[in-house]
Amino acid sequence: MFDIITDTGERPLRERSLGSKLVAMVAHATVVLVLVVIPLLGVTNQLPPVEPTMMAFVAAVPAAPPPPPPPPPPRLPATAARPVAEPVPTTGRLAAPIEAPREVQPEPASTRDESTAGVLGGVEGGVPGGVVGGIVGGIVSNVPPPPPPPPPSPAMVARGPVRIGGQITAPALVRRVEPTYPEVAALAQVTGVVILEATVGADGCVESVKVLRSRHPLLDKAAHEAVMQWQYSPLVLNGIPTPFVLTVTFTFSVPK
Repeated sequence: MFDIITDTGERPLRERSLGSKLVAMVAHATVVLVLVVIPLLGVTNQLPPVEPTMMAFVAAVPAAPPPPPPPPPPRLPATAARPVAEPVPTTGRLAAPIEAPREVQPEPASTRDESTAGVLGGVEGGVPGGVVGGIVGGIVSNVPPPPPPPPPSPAMVARGPVRIGGQITAPALVRRVEPTYPEVAALAQVTGVVILEATVGADGCVESVKVLRSRHPLLDKAAHEAVMQWQYSPLVLNGIPTPFVLTVTFTFSVPK
């Protein structure tokens, strides 16, 4: 095809001399030596240092797994005899036994006279067949009863007045004064119930009055003045005159 284009029959590149071929082979060998052999001689067995940024992606070496547990001891068959711990002996006469006795032995017969001998833990003056531990001082027949308790002292009575109620009843009313219905309250038709608490002294006279339930000041005043004039018989407890407290109730209504 080259011949057709150039329109010539000469081929200068095909026929070469021996010298040109040797020069070409030396040139190729030099290029291969420079590009391939010399770089291979500089390679070493050492790896390049690892950068810290590269170590962040390297996983740590996992820890070694723990050793396996020891095998369980071999199970003894049901018929094999198991070792029994020996009981620890205890000292002392009153120590409780740990094991049940193999046989019951009869108690030794007593050689002392029960009619004259005492019981262990008894007291002087005890009797045969008495209570274990005895009674201090022995059993004495026909012992007189203890004397009655003395009456309370005046200091005990001075604690305060007793309240009437339950087993304590009010003594007899010697003097009773009825309250006077105020005319103003009657004209105003003021009615209702007034409850008072009266404190009576040891002599039976009323000492103070307190209104527990008020209806109207006029009615309260009339009831207060009337109860202050009352007089009772003295209240005697254990032979001592005692003050007391009682409740008084008045009902005021318009007279017809």
